[in-house]
Amino acid sequence: MSIRELIHKDGFAVVASVFSRDRMNGISQEIAQLSAVRSRAVIRHALRLSPVAGIAGDHALIDLARSVLGPKAFPFRATLFDKSATANWLVVWHQDTALPLCHRIEYPGWGPWSVKEGIAYAHAPAGALSDVITLRVHLDDSTSANGPLRVLPGTHTLGVLSDDAIHDLINEISPMDCVCPKGGVVAMKPLIVHASSKSQIDARRGVLHIEYAASESIATPLQLATA
Repeated sequence: MSIRELIHKDGFAVVASVFSRDRMNGISQEIAQLSAVRSRAVIRHALRLSPVAGIAGDHALIDLARSVLGPKAFPFRATLFDKSATANWLVVWHQDTALPLCHRIEYPGWGPWSVKEGIAYAHAPAGALSDVITLRVHLDDSTSANGPLRVLPGTHTLGVLSDDAIHDLINEISPMDCVCPKGGVVAMKPLIVHASSKSQIDARRGVLHIEYAASESIATPLQLATA
């Protein structure tokens, strides 16, 4: 089964060897040299950072995104997660439904709205989110012990879910740990129900969470913002 077929069926896929370990070491060093972000465990709107923009535009990721979304897919948002012994957290089961937009325009099915670092965000309907794919680039090895991404396979097909519905699914579907080596990529649909635990060891787990869309016009008249 192809990566595209796996993503459509299960909502996620692990691609173990995309970049070399040396390439990941270099990206990590470039990010660490940026004094404005050196001590931050979570960096949002990371496409503003040149090393992140560079990897997001790499043909390996662009080709992967376009194999799922079509020939015009492009990166629009990135977040760096840097989990370590000194910055350790868990993430409860949820879906990713908020998208950054160029302007706030009231439109049926979109909202509630918020503003993050000057960018307007709205929670999107399932139809718009079906045109988005996330590629999680692993800067370090992700193992079952250092708080990997966990998913409930197939839940991306169920639409935008309430908290109660998500809670029910936790008891119905066996979760899977998305372990992945340094340089590998976990591709996931934003509506797949996912979480992560705290790391149980000191090993760092850095991930670039890069989102791609099929088109800038996510829903007329709404346009995605770059973040």
